[in-house]
Amino acid sequence: MIDSKRLRALRPRPGEGQSSTEHGVIPKGAKAEYLAASPAAYPWGTTRRYNSYKDFLVQRFGGRLQKVSVDAGFTCPNRDGLKALGGCTYCNNTSFVPAYCKPGMSIREQVEAGVEYLERRYKARQFLAYFQAYSNTYAPLEQLKRLYEPALENPQIKGLVVGTRPDCVDEQKIAYFEQLAKDYYISLEYGLESIFDRTLEALNRGHTFREWVEAVEMTAGRGIHICSHVILGLPGETREQMLETAQVISQHPIDSLKIHHLHIVKKTVLAAQYKRNPFPVFGYREYLDLAVEFLQRLRPDIHIQRLCGETHPRNLVAPIWGVRPATVMQHIEEALEKEDAWQGQLYQPKK
Repeated sequence: MIDSKRLRALRPRPGEGQSSTEHGVIPKGAKAEYLAASPAAYPWGTTRRYNSYKDFLVQRFGGRLQKVSVDAGFTCPNRDGLKALGGCTYCNNTSFVPAYCKPGMSIREQVEAGVEYLERRYKARQFLAYFQAYSNTYAPLEQLKRLYEPALENPQIKGLVVGTRPDCVDEQKIAYFEQLAKDYYISLEYGLESIFDRTLEALNRGHTFREWVEAVEMTAGRGIHICSHVILGLPGETREQMLETAQVISQHPIDSLKIHHLHIVKKTVLAAQYKRNPFPVFGYREYLDLAVEFLQRLRPDIHIQRLCGETHPRNLVAPIWGVRPATVMQHIEEALEKEDAWQGQLYQPKK
């Protein structure tokens, strides 16, 4: 377990070795240098109380990276009948596909349109092509190559982020990603959502926790960044089970994690279930408290990509918090500060 006394001793006292820049706005173009020079209060080398994936990317690439979403027209084995029909009960992919991913556009055209949009909006210059919608390895390898490789032809694309399921990879596909990773940043995002098979069955996921373990183990140690997703607040899961999730997934070789609170989206099976028989969803303060405890139990070297779910308010059924995701993350950081807590504080490695 992490020595909390040692970490407290490492944390800078107010005004000690800090400038106004470290409390306020970082000069434009200087974030990588700022992060490298920041007092290393925590094992990941910054004074932020959780291990931020954005900070990791800045340190690795020397500046901001944006993900360019690409819709390659995939489906899922629990949608097309191979494993099940209808897809995951909570899923409405149209609720998060950006406007520049228009039907009929080629991969090259989507990448070009996304780069142009994100350059204009965020002044970004480096990008990752994000194959996001549905299961983006659910096809023969030769077909996958024809989809991924045009995205990498754009000189501003530094790598691929591929969202998929643990039952949609095999040794041949992982070996291909391993080869790509010698020249590009490659990240595989394995949807998990829950470590409990009973919950996975209720969500119509069509795979087991064991299949996730096998996919992660097959991918580990091959130069591929492994991300996973969990949803906190799923029907039937207790607070204790959610906290157990942090401890269990920390025993497996993932590199980053997206943590979502359960948010019920219109035009989903889950929305219909909620309407027929409402089940508890998180209150705002309740979720902040849980997020702090979850981070405390999580392995400290796991990069955090998300700390809450996100959809457009017009698509949201519940919970209605009226708070933007960036504000949720800010409030979680404030709660960590108030509790003098940090990621990995209560993590216990498996003996």
